[in-house]
Amino acid sequence: MENKPRTVLVVDDDALNRKLLETLLRADGYSVSSVGSGAAAIDAVSRCLPDVVLLDAMMPGMDGFEVVRRLKGSPATQAIPLVMITALDDAASSTRLNAAGVEAVLNKPVDRWELKAALKRIFAVPSES
Repeated sequence: MENKPRTVLVVDDDALNRKLLETLLRADGYSVSSVGSGAAAIDAVSRCLPDVVLLDAMMPGMDGFEVVRRLKGSPATQAIPLVMITALDDAASSTRLNAAGVEAVLNKPVDRWELKAALKRIFAVPSES
């Protein structure tokens, strides 16, 4: 079996944030694509299932929470790991993020080492606990 790079979909309405994440991820050997809206994320996932989605929480139109709801609500996409990226740091937002069903939450600006650690946890072989 060939060692194909893992695929990551980056979803953020800010082009600079997308570019930063793309650069960090490609440097670590990931195959990266990115889109600028929640609706585009749903469309991209329906065309090609990524190994993980990095998702901005606050976007105009369809926000990250709605994208999570739709992806987790579909049998075809519910198993895709989702990582929410947010500038929100209040208690209510933290509760909402934790309840959303994402595998990890990263704060903006994204720390390269936190990103690496989150993806390592997501892609680790599950151990018996």
